[in-house]
Amino acid sequence: MPFFFDPTYLLFAVPAMLFALWAQFQVQSAFNKWSQVANMRRLNGFDVARILMRNEGLDHVGVETIPGMLTDHYDPSSKVIRLSEGSVQPSVAAMAIVAHELGHAAQDKEGYAWLRVRSGIVGFANIGSQLGTWLFFIGMLLGAGGGSQFGFQLAVVGVILFSAAVAFTLVTLPVEFNASARAREMLRRAGLVTAQEAEGVNAVLNAAALTYVAAAAQAIAQLLYFVTILMRRRE
Repeated sequence: MPFFFDPTYLLFAVPAMLFALWAQFQVQSAFNKWSQVANMRRLNGFDVARILMRNEGLDHVGVETIPGMLTDHYDPSSKVIRLSEGSVQPSVAAMAIVAHELGHAAQDKEGYAWLRVRSGIVGFANIGSQLGTWLFFIGMLLGAGGGSQFGFQLAVVGVILFSAAVAFTLVTLPVEFNASARAREMLRRAGLVTAQEAEGVNAVLNAAALTYVAAAAQAIAQLLYFVTILMRRRE
């Protein structure tokens, strides 16, 4: 059976894929629910951003809008948070998302260690996620016929490169969890959330965190598969 049809892959890929689908469902469900619940003060995303930025000493941060839903992010190079269409509405979900992105801005301002590490390896991770996979499969194909040592070595290089992508997903976890913790504290200090709204904020942030855990699980599963294949070929 050709290498790329190896059924062993399913043992690694399917559980991680199902977890990712479940995580995506959770985040969509939480966002859909709490985006329909207006916050007590009827503050839209820009209003929440202005209040939190003033309270937290983040006035240097810009705020922009971008197309799409749940495409929000903080750009450390431009010192800008970019909010998607759903995050500029006066909803509980919008408060959670805006505060989370400002959590990243606060990390950037103080030089949060894990954020610096993630920024430092992002280039290697981008290369590793693409080139590493290609090198692995090419190496395996080269060695498929006669156990070519060069092919095996090329596959090992691919695994090493792909490991950078896995490391990126793991380093992302403390960065995202910390940003969510900061978001909760920011909203609490500003007095922007009621007890019911805090429940919604937690639901949105916790669901979003699952997607990062799922991404790490998928990357680890693929790496374990690569290593398993290498060990099998080595024997």
